[in-house]
Amino acid sequence: MAVTKNRSIYVCANCGYETPKWYGRCPDCGEWNTLTEEVRQQVTASKAAKLTAQTAPKVNYTRLSEISSDDSQRYKTGVGELDRVLGGGIVAGSVMLLSGDPGIGKSTLLLQICQCLCKKLKILYVSGEESARQLKLRANRLGVTGSDLYISATTDIESLMETVRQLSPDIVMVDSIQTMNLASLTPSAGSVTQIRECTQVLIGIAKSNEIPIFIVGHVNKEGAIAGPKMLEHMVDAVLYFEGERQQSYRILRAVKNRYGSTNEIGVFEMVQNGLQEVSNPSLMMLTGRPSGVSGTCVACVIEGTRPILAEVQALVSKTGFGTPRRMSTGFDNNRTALLLAVLEKRGGYFFGNLDTYINVVGGLRLDEPAADLPVAIALASNLLDKAVSDDIAAFGEVGLAGEIRSVSNIQQRVKEAYRLGFTTCIIPKQCVKSVDTSEMRELNLIGVENISQAISIIR
Repeated sequence: MAVTKNRSIYVCANCGYETPKWYGRCPDCGEWNTLTEEVRQQVTASKAAKLTAQTAPKVNYTRLSEISSDDSQRYKTGVGELDRVLGGGIVAGSVMLLSGDPGIGKSTLLLQICQCLCKKLKILYVSGEESARQLKLRANRLGVTGSDLYISATTDIESLMETVRQLSPDIVMVDSIQTMNLASLTPSAGSVTQIRECTQVLIGIAKSNEIPIFIVGHVNKEGAIAGPKMLEHMVDAVLYFEGERQQSYRILRAVKNRYGSTNEIGVFEMVQNGLQEVSNPSLMMLTGRPSGVSGTCVACVIEGTRPILAEVQALVSKTGFGTPRRMSTGFDNNRTALLLAVLEKRGGYFFGNLDTYINVVGGLRLDEPAADLPVAIALASNLLDKAVSDDIAAFGEVGLAGEIRSVSNIQQRVKEAYRLGFTTCIIPKQCVKSVDTSEMRELNLIGVENISQAISIIR
């Protein structure tokens, strides 16, 4: 006869690691006091096989050639920057996880897109953190109105399921997943078990009814999405809202997207009446750029299909400690150390007893190798106290031998720089032939082979 047993396991609230034994420190992520006990029912193999045979669902399958791939199933949000990040709009039946620091604008963004969506669609906004009256006050401040926008202030996932069944909405927004709970589970809301099971219920609703669902997720003190890591694997898209609360600009980035590219970014500005799209991020990044000051250079990076110009600032000063400081904001510290070594060994510029600080203006992060050359030029410019001309932009990868290597999308980068008034571009020499200058008659392309040639232009 089959026997059913209850067994206790311990689950890490930070990473979802499971172990039959309690530890003070999680063996997987290293966090202290994050293991919580869960009681699970264990069924023997014979009974599991019997239950499976009795409750096996009807098998459904369809030929791939018979499935429609019409892109009209995407819903436009009315916010172009969000549509760009999502790959063209909201896909029917998709589950999207939106995360970011507290106060960054997650709930504001979701409530704002309701203004456009509820004109043609029925929206259900489920809030576990605010009452219906609080949401109404925020909607009034943002200017959000609409007869097809429904509010449900509940934390019970079963109540949410019943509301979806009765209302049959076109889109559901859940704010936030950490407040949702399933009454049949003993752990409190926000625990690993509750987050996992509630998300699984929402995914079932989305897939069976073709209803897109937005889920707001909190972040932990390290900035990662709170809850088990498997939460990110379960959903179709993971969106991060980045930016400092003290600054007005916000960047929306997709780190996972099953229906589009993960390289696209959306740029917003937080104003008094909510989030406002920034259609020209390059112009925004270069606003207030100083003239005739050493240590600045303009870089051009590709974010998805969009070229963006950003100002790189470098400051070199004599150190007051035995070991000089190396600090970078918006640029990789390891890449900074590499460029300093190349400048010393191949260029002859000594930074051994100097503190170096690098800052990318506007909160943008330069991750691609094309940002190497402008960073190196900015460092040398400040060291020599020679200002880079205001009409110069640079992009190229710096190798360990000091050579300047080619970069992709060179035509797009040069065209964007020229459009914003940069008439001189320092680029890898092998890329000069790839640029069509027929429509850019005032453009001066300078091809360089190594770091010394690039720096000699500003001397």
